[in-house]
Formats: sequence, structure tokens, C-alpha cells
Amino acid sequence: MPLGTLDRTPPPFFKQGPSALTKLVFFSALALFLMVADARFTLMRPLRAGLATALYPVQWMVIEPLRLLQGGSAYVEGLSSLQAKADTAQRQLAAQSLRAGQVEQLTLENTRLRQLLELRAHITTPAQTAEVLYDAADPYTRKLIIDKGVTHGVVAGSPVLDGQGVLGQVTRTYPMVSEVTLLIDRDQAIPVLNTRTGARSVAYGDPTSYGGQLELRFMAGNSDVQVGDVLTTSGVDGVYPVGLLVAKIAKIERRADSAFARIYCTPVAQISGARHVMVLQPVASQVADVPPPAPVVAPKKGAKK
Repeated sequence: MPLGTLDRTPPPFFKQGPSALTKLVFFSALALFLMVADARFTLMRPLRAGLATALYPVQWMVIEPLRLLQGGSAYVEGLSSLQAKADTAQRQLAAQSLRAGQVEQLTLENTRLRQLLELRAHITTPAQTAEVLYDAADPYTRKLIIDKGVTHGVVAGSPVLDGQGVLGQVTRTYPMVSEVTLLIDRDQAIPVLNTRTGARSVAYGDPTSYGGQLELRFMAGNSDVQVGDVLTTSGVDGVYPVGLLVAKIAKIERRADSAFARIYCTPVAQISGARHVMVLQPVASQVADVPPPAPVVAPKKGAKK
């Protein structure tokens, strides 16, 4: 057969149809058309709704076992947590009942002793409430501004408390507002008493620690202190009344190369979240002045002895 008469077209088995570029252009145009039509006329919404309805049983069969497993584990964990909380509440209730009985007994003994010794209360503590306006702008101090000042009877040195314990001390007064320096400020110090041992010490502010704490300085390495000891005001400074909650001992570092232990305490008061506070009068301003001694009358000359 001559070469010019040969059929050069591929057999039907190898025919590829339209070219790849043609398919790309066609399907791209179709996809763009469908997107525009769906965005403008929501043509695909019924189709999506039908597919979602048809696939819902499959989704339910896949998700429901996981939900049941998660719900069962959450129920078991919640039951265990509630049981632990109930046990803790029972123990706390028993401890509070015991403490209440001890407090009543101590109060009765104190009253009887005062009656026996004919003592009377010389100090009363006037107080007034105030609201925290804002934190002081100085980033190197820990101070608050309250809405009570000199016109309200606030004086410098007044103790400031929140609902939990001692918050700080008024260090500067203005006619309508006052500046309160918090316990954790580096320039603050407060005499404290360990309620477990009765030992007195001084707690200094330590703002560099995490969240701000107090530090008991100059405590011997073998001093009787334990984590969890409660510290209250000792009242020896003439500023804070006796028995106000101050802090709890959180960490003790006893080092062999130092004669003193490093004792860190966590304040009981809400240092960073106080909104309403109570301002007390300093104790020194409430103590009555000591009456002057009676003059000694010299005996007259010539008087019979």
C-alpha cells in the first residue's frame, strides 16, 4: 500500500477526547458559574440540605458513641469530685465545730478573767468603708487609691482591710482621696504573731516574687515555723489592732550557709482584686493619754510627825 494512502488517525481505543486544556477551561468556567449562581440565587441550598439530611444518620452513629463515652467519663469524674468535696466539707465542718466550741470557751474565760482583774477595754477601733478607685501609676510600687480622704476623717497610718485580712496602710492623704500602700510593697513592714507558737516577728513586702508575697526576715534557721502557719497582727507597733489576719507561711528555705531561714508568706487579703475596703483608725490615736502623776505635797514645817 502506498505511504500516502495510510490512515494516520489513532484507533478508537486510543482516542482521548477533548484536550486537557479544554477540560480545564470548561470545568473552571462551570465551577465559577455554579459559585456565582449559588451566591446569587442559592441554587445549591436544596442539594446541600438533602445531602445533610441523608448523611445525618451516619453522623449520629459515629458521634453518639463518643458522646456517650465522654458523658460517662464526665459523670464518673463529677461523682468522684463531688464525693471528695463532700468529705472535705464534712471534715471542715467538724473542725469548725471544734473551733467554735474552743472560741466560746476562750471567750468565757477571757470575760471571767477581765471581771476578776477588773479590767476594761481601753481601745475601740472606729472604722469606715471605702471603695478602690484605681491602682497607682507608679510601676515600682504597689499602691491603691481609695475614695476617702482627710474630709472623711482618714489619717496617714490608718490600717486598711478587705473581707479576708490586712490589705495595707494609708501612707498619704488628700482632701477627697487617700493613697494605700499594700503589704507586698518593698517599703512596707508589719509586726506579726504566729498563732501556733506565739512567736513575734516582722513581715516585709516582697513584690519581686510571683504575684507578690511577704517575707519573714531575720528568723533563725532552727526557728519553729511550719508551712501553713497563720500570721496575725501583734499590735506592738501602735498601728494595727491585735489579731487581724495577715498571711500564711507558704515556703521555708533553710540553708546551711546562712544562720537565717528564708520564709515566704502569702497574704490572706485579695491584694490584686480588692474592690471595697475598710479603713481603721490607728491604734495609737485611740489610746487614752496617760494622766499626769499627782503632785507630791511636801509636809509643812513644824508639823507633827
